[in-house]
Amino acid sequence: MAARCVDVVKTYRTATESVTALGRVTLGIPRGRVTVVVGPSGAGKSSLLRLLGCVDRPDSGAVHVGDQRVDGLRARARRGLRRRHVSYLFQRPGDNLLPYLGATEQVRLAAAMRGAPVDDAQIEDLLTRLGLGHRGAHRPAELSGGEQQRLAVACSVIGSPTLVVADEPTAELDTAAAERVLAAMADLAATGVAFVVSSHDPRVMAVADGTVHLDHGRVVA
Repeated sequence: MAARCVDVVKTYRTATESVTALGRVTLGIPRGRVTVVVGPSGAGKSSLLRLLGCVDRPDSGAVHVGDQRVDGLRARARRGLRRRHVSYLFQRPGDNLLPYLGATEQVRLAAAMRGAPVDDAQIEDLLTRLGLGHRGAHRPAELSGGEQQRLAVACSVIGSPTLVVADEPTAELDTAAAERVLAAMADLAATGVAFVVSSHDPRVMAVADGTVHLDHGRVVA
């Protein structure tokens, strides 16, 4: 498994109440697959992604990324593990990229941040695989929304992270652009990278290898 949760509970507290976002959730995210997390607003999808992405810790239960149990790690150790093993793909394409870097530089920086020994030939091959081989020098403002998001996918998988956490990655794309992004994710998952995707988009469901249904903080299917 690329990641898993065992009996995870996450509660958010305010001055007047406690809200259980996740209640004894157990699930696994397989390597080399696209797993989609679905459910109504307030079901716990974002909380689950934050735990799997090592951004937050549960109140109880265990969270594993690869072979490492992460819920008990101190903040510094958790940051280090997240940098090496977890990538993020956000809803708005521009939020994934730096405005002043070209496409090749974006991917090179992502590899350096992960500490991955990657050469320019590998970056060029990846960009070509994603239909961006001719866009290496282009900055985000010179790319379409779909191209920006495919570039973000390239940045997310360079250096072979264990897990890519994607929050509504097609929400702001038209049908054609979304389909190309999803095809890229499915293609790259076949190389061994695990994608966990929060989405309501039926186009995402169509490429999913597995689905997790959440409702009121519990897995229902």
